[in-house]
Amino acid sequence: MDGRWSGGGGGYRERAGGSYRGRNGGGQPRHHYGEDYRGGRRPGHSRGYEEDETPPPPPPPHLWRGSSDMGHDPDYYYYGGRSEEYDGNGGGRRRSSRDPPPRRPLPPSPPRRLLPPPSLQRRPFPPRSPPRRPLPPSSLPRRSLHPSSPPRRSLHPSSPPRRPLPSSSPPQRWLPPSSPPRRPLHSVLVTLESRRTPGPVPEMERSRPLDSLPPTSSKCMDKVLPIWRPDKGGTSAIRSTIVRVNHFPVKFNSEKIILHYDVDVKPEILPKHGRSVKIPKSILFMIKEKLFSDDPSRFPLSKTAFDGEKNIFSVVELPTGKFKVEFSESEDMKIRSYIFTIKLVNQLELRKLVDYLSGKLLSIPREILQGMDVVMKENPARHMISVGRSFYPVKFSENDDLGQGIVSSRGFLHSLKPTAQGLALCLDYSVLAFRKPIPVIDFLEEHVKGFRLNDFRRVRKEVEVALKGLKVRVNHRLCKQKYTISGLSGENTRYLSFIAEDPEGKSSSKKVGIIDYFRGKYGKDIKYKDLPCLDVGKNNRKNYVPMEFCILAEGQRFLKEKLDNPGARKLKDMSLVLPRVRENNICELVRSRTGPCGGDMINNFGIEVNMRMTTVAGRVIMAPELKLGGAHNGRMSKITVDRNKCHWNFVGKSVVEGKHIRRWAVLDFSAYEDSKRLRPNEFIPKFIRRCAGLGIIMDEPLLYQSAGMNAFSNVDMLRELLLGVVERVYKSTRNQLQILLCVMAMKDPGYNYLKWFCETNIGIVTQCCLSFPANKANDQYLANLALKMNAKLGGSNVELIEQLPHFENDDGHVMFIGADVNHPGAWDSGSPSIAAVVASVNWPAANRYAARVRPQFHRSEKILNFGDMCLELIETYARVNRAKPEKIVVFRDGVSEGQFDMVLNEELADLKEAIQRGTSYNPTITLIVTQKRHQTRLFPENKRERGSGGEDRNLGQNVSPGTVVDTIVVHPFEFDFYLCSHYGGIGTSKPTHYHVLYDEHRFTSDQLQKLIYNLCFTFVRCTKPVSLVPPVYYADLAAYRGRLYHDALELERSGPTSAPTFDERSYRLHGDLENTMFFV
Repeated sequence: MDGRWSGGGGGYRERAGGSYRGRNGGGQPRHHYGEDYRGGRRPGHSRGYEEDETPPPPPPPHLWRGSSDMGHDPDYYYYGGRSEEYDGNGGGRRRSSRDPPPRRPLPPSPPRRLLPPPSLQRRPFPPRSPPRRPLPPSSLPRRSLHPSSPPRRSLHPSSPPRRPLPSSSPPQRWLPPSSPPRRPLHSVLVTLESRRTPGPVPEMERSRPLDSLPPTSSKCMDKVLPIWRPDKGGTSAIRSTIVRVNHFPVKFNSEKIILHYDVDVKPEILPKHGRSVKIPKSILFMIKEKLFSDDPSRFPLSKTAFDGEKNIFSVVELPTGKFKVEFSESEDMKIRSYIFTIKLVNQLELRKLVDYLSGKLLSIPREILQGMDVVMKENPARHMISVGRSFYPVKFSENDDLGQGIVSSRGFLHSLKPTAQGLALCLDYSVLAFRKPIPVIDFLEEHVKGFRLNDFRRVRKEVEVALKGLKVRVNHRLCKQKYTISGLSGENTRYLSFIAEDPEGKSSSKKVGIIDYFRGKYGKDIKYKDLPCLDVGKNNRKNYVPMEFCILAEGQRFLKEKLDNPGARKLKDMSLVLPRVRENNICELVRSRTGPCGGDMINNFGIEVNMRMTTVAGRVIMAPELKLGGAHNGRMSKITVDRNKCHWNFVGKSVVEGKHIRRWAVLDFSAYEDSKRLRPNEFIPKFIRRCAGLGIIMDEPLLYQSAGMNAFSNVDMLRELLLGVVERVYKSTRNQLQILLCVMAMKDPGYNYLKWFCETNIGIVTQCCLSFPANKANDQYLANLALKMNAKLGGSNVELIEQLPHFENDDGHVMFIGADVNHPGAWDSGSPSIAAVVASVNWPAANRYAARVRPQFHRSEKILNFGDMCLELIETYARVNRAKPEKIVVFRDGVSEGQFDMVLNEELADLKEAIQRGTSYNPTITLIVTQKRHQTRLFPENKRERGSGGEDRNLGQNVSPGTVVDTIVVHPFEFDFYLCSHYGGIGTSKPTHYHVLYDEHRFTSDQLQKLIYNLCFTFVRCTKPVSLVPPVYYADLAAYRGRLYHDALELERSGPTSAPTFDERSYRLHGDLENTMFFV
């Protein structure tokens, strides 16, 4: 058999224990490195480096999907929000004609508990407490709760009484008589100081019994609102810890009123075609500055904040109406007149924010937070470079040079957050790569390899690629304007000329050479006559400027994946800084004179920021015990994870359930690559032995097929090759292949087509790897490949010893659902977004998942047909287990606070309606939003901690796995918490933020935190807990796989055949793969 294979090296692999990941973010792909190196989540956004665990495979360089003004992680690209500029992490947009119909109200849930006997009387909660929200919609008609009304019909003696609806009367909160008095929420005064001096850790309090928990949701104006926290926070812990959080308490004058003005700027004389022309932000800013500087008494700059588009916020009254502003962008350009219209649209009373923070107001006053957020951004916007929601200094240091004409810049991003301690400024450190603002010729000498002034023709193509789309300023005259390079002139400067017209019409037009024009008009002699000029014209009108008079404008980002290796390593080192370095950087940025707290701006608005981080008491919860198989006897064994990192290994152990791989084949695309050829006679036997050591029995491959990498460049050739392998195996065995191992010499876009064709057309599970690491045959690498293959074939790698919290004593079935949306890049205006929903299909192990992938409207975050996708998965669960799940826990990823209403009142309503359609089936549901796009970071108070056994724990200055924070820096009254479930070996760990929106299971804080933490140990691709709860992680992987399908369809459409990329049928899995974990 060995004679059938020949050697080689190099390649492309799907990594099991640390790979590259694409998502959201939309958006953009994430890149992981080792423990925690993430770039690119999320749909629609370019992510940066972050410390995390095992992610998905990388997209080809041309498939980056993120928006140019956002980033993923503050370590590199801001791991930032979706779209709403003023609302935390985003959300919100105008409804368009392509939008789905208006949302349906949440269908009523049938009653589950009965009211107590009439003898049990309600008692009011202490007056200082905020009002408790009413129960969610019920199938019973609403009755009056007035004392004079007849008593409500009793449903069940054990049910707590319903709470009164909000009214104009003084708010009171009602609890059942059996409940102990609930502690009032902090009366949030604007002068509230945070606990910054670490003292003794407060004594843990016991959680309240389930029957005293608040309702599952609340209803206001026919909308379901997020539920309130069921207790005072969790108490379960193996030890307590003190952490500092990058939240800086904000004081403000609650009597202050901020005036909100709408701004509209238009040219006085409209263009000939009559259509309005969008004025760039930079020009809008200059027009506004001109108006205010011309009349500072009526338009005081220091008491107004401008968002650069449509909104001005002021603490003094501004004149309203239309104002003429005459403005010229350069000395030789004619003066243009603009009409600047100001209209007062609202008066923002800050006392409403105080009411919300204290729980008296149920809905968040977003416009107030929007105005204060613009005020906090005004100072850095005037002195720094703005990129999305982040700010970077204009000047750079020589130490930050990355080579190739690229420089790194250390900046920050920040937002205002309502928390339990009051309003807080959350600020995080960010690093981004920019092109140097240097003369164009100097940039080309550094950036373009082989660039020489006397041999330009040889590198002309590379120069045009490097410069096209960049913005430049000119230095041959005074000018504030930036010009965009559309290309190069066809001829060198020496031979260029144009027809000059007399603006006064006194003389006829004449032909003028560029050299003579610049000498006569500006007194400038052109030095480099044998270089082409830059074309900076608009609308197909040529406008040539010699290169030597052009300077690259500041603030032009450079994608990190295009850096050379030394530059990429240096940028990564700057991004993934240790926690103590990051903490110091954050504190310096808060105190910076160009930062959000610099100057007199915020003081003029009555805002004051405390410059010290908030200190919080956190808890470390216990890691679960795991179940693995015995290496030789096959008996199940219990293992305890490592105390510091919470890792485990398979030394002397095997997987819980290893699938017997009888029918598999090897398709070697590296066979004709001289230096990167796979050595199959070495790799295959080693891989079979490693699988056997893990309890996965693997027979000899049925077929070894050699091929070349050129097959990836021709979809027809690749299709015939794949069909040929499948047909040959079927003819010899009369059975379908279980799995096809594809060995690649290098990364190739054809990988997308291979995955799409195998998974949607012929129904074959594939596993790809690179020939280089396969030839090295490292034991850990082979084990990672084996774990992925076993999971794809339906095996079980690791399981929890005990059942998940809250469901331990329950005989019913439980399903976990994860949902996410992957968005195309900002430059892509037509491709669909990809929605993915995954769900567990086994219980109680809950470690096998099925997925559904669908295309939807471009950049739409709402999952269309969410209910139908979930219903498909519920029916799959019923076929596998012969019973439908009685309890469902939904984890929704990728949404911000501004989109909670959409998730609650549209997606959840769709799910409930689909489940209850025509049947009596009515499972209980909990809905939780997971967020990694936030700026909150946790810094341990002590560099070394003591474990429960007294041993020293050096954690690399990161918080321990299992660290939970659910007080002070969380929401004032809604149910949320931060959980850092993974070990951060590189950089600073970022916790995941979990926000419970709807809960019919009545979880306590301890139960839910422990359930999520335990689930993080069941991820199939690695032997450590991951940073994100697995249902969401899998949904992210499945959505990214859908993005690969779209790219494959585009690749096929460019050939002789075409496929409609919005057609759901093109994304539907083959029936043989619908219930497998093909996406891991």
